[in-house]
Amino acid sequence: MQTEIAETVKRQKEFFKSGKTLNVKTRLLYLKKLYKAIKDNLEEIHAALKKDLGKSASESYMCETGLVLSELSHMIKRAVKYAAPQKVKTPLAQFASKSYRLPSPYGAVLVIAPWNYPFLLAMDPLTAAVAAGNTVVLKTSAYSPATSEAVKKVISDVFPEEYVCVLFGGAQVNAALLETRFDYIFFTGSKRVGKTVYEKAAATLTPVTLELGGKSPCIVDETANIPLAAKRIVWGKFLNVGQTCVAPDYVLCSAKIHSELVFEIKKQIEKQFGKQPLKNPDYGKIINEKHFNRLLGLIDSEKVACGGNYDGAELKIEPTVLDGAGVDDAVMQEEIFGPVLPVITYGTVDEAVSYVESCDTPLAAYVFSTDRKRIKMLTSKLDFGGGCVNDVVIHLATPYMPFGGFKESGTGAYHGKAGFDTFTHYKSIVGKSNLIDLPMRYQPYKKRNDKLIKYFLR
Repeated sequence: MQTEIAETVKRQKEFFKSGKTLNVKTRLLYLKKLYKAIKDNLEEIHAALKKDLGKSASESYMCETGLVLSELSHMIKRAVKYAAPQKVKTPLAQFASKSYRLPSPYGAVLVIAPWNYPFLLAMDPLTAAVAAGNTVVLKTSAYSPATSEAVKKVISDVFPEEYVCVLFGGAQVNAALLETRFDYIFFTGSKRVGKTVYEKAAATLTPVTLELGGKSPCIVDETANIPLAAKRIVWGKFLNVGQTCVAPDYVLCSAKIHSELVFEIKKQIEKQFGKQPLKNPDYGKIINEKHFNRLLGLIDSEKVACGGNYDGAELKIEPTVLDGAGVDDAVMQEEIFGPVLPVITYGTVDEAVSYVESCDTPLAAYVFSTDRKRIKMLTSKLDFGGGCVNDVVIHLATPYMPFGGFKESGTGAYHGKAGFDTFTHYKSIVGKSNLIDLPMRYQPYKKRNDKLIKYFLR
């Protein structure tokens, strides 16, 4: 396995050194081919997502294939601009010269994709890496085999393997890949595996982007529009059956509106998923038995306000609300990553802030309020990767803002221009004229030269 991977990477590095990916027109050609291949295979991709995660075609397009097509469209329209040299100002002391930043790809990059959004989180970083001029080894998740096959089919129809290659497998393949020298590593997944990726990359000083996760809080104060807040929280929390890295992990709500909020959340669960969610054909499933059993272990039956039922044969768990969850409960000790929503109350906003600050930095944070001063305080004071005010999740569905973690929830960002930048090194270059050569920098140093230097450098 190690030898095969090493040979694959060697071929990709040779392909990169040939200079073919430096041509922006070549990059655009392949991005357009990829866009068409995805459009042509939408039904097969959606069927694969249904098989792996129980996703409906509507949800698959809204949260996976449609977002990838949007990202591709963005890159196709702007790659030429992004790849052009960027002029910058030149200090007077360097007269006469021109300064610019030259976007340059890293080379052979490794993208490790997760299972929860197995198409989106494979194709989005791949799109950015190709747009920036790199070759890519794409490692898909063993937990989503049907989607992995769909990804490989699309990629194989578009790219030669020395340009983009898709690899399958589990932990052993990941380990072999991390023992191979890449020029850049992009990883999306758990903190546990992220630490290993970081450690292995550090050994060879390979730059990395880590898209991890965490317990993303959802703070709801007494000024919020409670019915609308509940509607949006339920949508974002139970999207993909809660298996979303930026899903609201738990709700921190003011004691003043606690009863009303729980009532509206229960109302919205029934409205969006029906009285029997387990029989809803558009309600997905837990990825595997291991995670299914883990989630059942987080449900305290004495605190279930609604839901709690499950179907072991189908690996389905109802949207479940745990009312009155305590900070010491099992459900509050780890990222839930499933359809279980704890609701915790606070007396003052300062109490809510103190609790969030006592935890690891989350990937996302959500604030539901109409108090502008409070919104400003919470979004400024709390540490988190990104988030929303009076909504959830949607901050990642745009190519115009970077998406990424902060501190324990990850390092680096992507989407749109930020994605292009992630896979790009900017060479700072000064082009000096041969017509003029200021003498002040040369020895022997003279007092009048010192005066000139002090004039320019102040």
